[in-house]
Amino acid sequence: MVAVADRLKGRSFTRVAEWSREELLEVLDLADELKRLQQAREEHHLLPGRTLGMIFQKPSTRTRVSFEVGIFQLGGTGLYLSAGDLQLGRGETIKDTAVVLSRYLDAIMIRTFAQSDVEELAENAAIPVINGLTDSSHPCQALADVMTIRERFGRLEGLKVVYLGDGNNVCASLMVASAKLGMDFVAATPPGYRPDDEVVKVARAAGGSVELVEDPGGAVEGADVLYTDVWTSMGQEDERKKRLRDLAGFGIDGQLVARAGSDAIVLHCLPAHYGEEITEDVLYGPQSAVWDEAENRLHAQKALMALVIR
Repeated sequence: MVAVADRLKGRSFTRVAEWSREELLEVLDLADELKRLQQAREEHHLLPGRTLGMIFQKPSTRTRVSFEVGIFQLGGTGLYLSAGDLQLGRGETIKDTAVVLSRYLDAIMIRTFAQSDVEELAENAAIPVINGLTDSSHPCQALADVMTIRERFGRLEGLKVVYLGDGNNVCASLMVASAKLGMDFVAATPPGYRPDDEVVKVARAAGGSVELVEDPGGAVEGADVLYTDVWTSMGQEDERKKRLRDLAGFGIDGQLVARAGSDAIVLHCLPAHYGEEITEDVLYGPQSAVWDEAENRLHAQKALMALVIR
C-alpha cells in the first residue's frame, strides 16, 4: 500500500494560492503513483469507509464523475447533493450547513458561484472543504493541468504556458499554479478580458513570470503549452453574442498551433465549443493532451482527497 503522510490531513483546498510549492508537488507525486496503481488494477483503499459530500450548485460532467469515482476507488463513498436537495436552497446559512455536514461527512466538495461561499464553508466546517469550481477559481482543474504538463515534458521548471481567450477562473488558478511551480505564464486576451489584477499580483508575488498581451499569434511563439477554455461560461449566456465578437481571433486552430511548434501541447479543460475557442481537428490532433488532462482530474483529486481527509 502506498504511504501517505499526515501533515496535510484536515487541510481545505479552496484556492491554489493557499498551498505552497512543496505541498502542490506532494499532490502531484501522489497522483502519479495513484494513476500507476489504477492502471495496474492494484487496489489502493487509502480512505476506507470515508464519505465525501459533493454539493453542486453548478452542473458538471468531469467534476461529478471524477470525484465520485475517485472516492470509491479510495475505498470511500460519494454523496451527491444538488442545491435543491439541501436546506441551503431554502435559506439555511452556510455556517449552519457546515456545522451539520461536519457531523456526517469526512470531507465536502462544493461547486458553486461565489468564492466567498467556499471560504465561509471551509471556515466553519470541522472537515476539509475542496473547491470544485467557483466563478473566480478552479484549483482542482489546475492540479490536473500541471500533472498533465509534467507527464508530457518530464518537468515544470522553465516551461512557457500560454493561455488564450477569456482570463477567467481557469486562467486564474493555472496562472498561480504555474507561478508557484516555476513556469512562465502568458495570458493573451482582448481588452476587457484580462485576468483579475489581484490574481496577477498573487502570481507575481509567488515568484512567477506573468505576461499580459493582446496578440495571440505573437504570444504562442516558443510556447510549450497552449491552453484555452470556453468563451461563455455558466451564467454568462446573455453575453454570448458580444463575447463571440470580442474574442474572435483568440481561438486555437491549426495555424496557431503551427506557430507554437511541433513540440507544443494543447490543453482545454472542457467542454469544448468547436469553431469558437478551439477547432475539433486540434482537440483530436497529435499535439492534443486534452484527454489525458481530463483523465488526470480523477488522479489529481484522488491524491488531494487522500492527503487531506483524516
